[in-house]
Amino acid sequence: MKATIGEFMGRRVLQSKLSVLRHVAALSLVLLLGAPAALAQSGSDHPQDQKPQANPADVSKDNQRKADEFTEAAQALSGGPAGNPECVWLGRRVVQLMYNDDLDTAFRHLDLYDRFGCPGGHVQAAFRCLTRFIPQIDPKVPNSLNNHVHTCWMNPDAKPQVAAAAAPAPAVPPAPTGSAPPASPPPAQQPAAQASPSPQPPAK
Repeated sequence: MKATIGEFMGRRVLQSKLSVLRHVAALSLVLLLGAPAALAQSGSDHPQDQKPQANPADVSKDNQRKADEFTEAAQALSGGPAGNPECVWLGRRVVQLMYNDDLDTAFRHLDLYDRFGCPGGHVQAAFRCLTRFIPQIDPKVPNSLNNHVHTCWMNPDAKPQVAAAAAPAPAVPPAPTGSAPPASPPPAQQPAAQASPSPQPPAK
């Protein structure tokens, strides 16, 4: 009878352990299945993950600027193929990508540039021109690189303006015309001569 009670108690403990393990396994399975869905759902709710919408006025202004640049390039390059909009678009990108050392992307754009029948020599001349402007390209200034690339595309012979050497400033500024010369400093005053003591009368 004692053995039977011990066996009974052992089975009860074993069943309790198995029941706990089953509940833990079921809970783990639910968590594993629900975690990806919860992560995906919570990830889509964050507004910072979404790209901000561009202002329509800014987009319109940018498109107008590009259209003006294409027209300007067509006029400046006398109707040659380098002034065609597709050549301007792709050629300037090639030059910019080469400047940024993104050569793989530059070669892919250059392949498209060639397929449109655009002149390859113009890309070389524009990039050569851009190397002369490297000291003036400032990453802190908006569109600094784009503006220099456009300048070189329009005129590959462009050269940077050399600032005139500033003359050294004189040590003493000149006196204004018509004014009196500065007064000389007063002479140093001599110490007053001490009066000689008067002779004492002879003692009697």
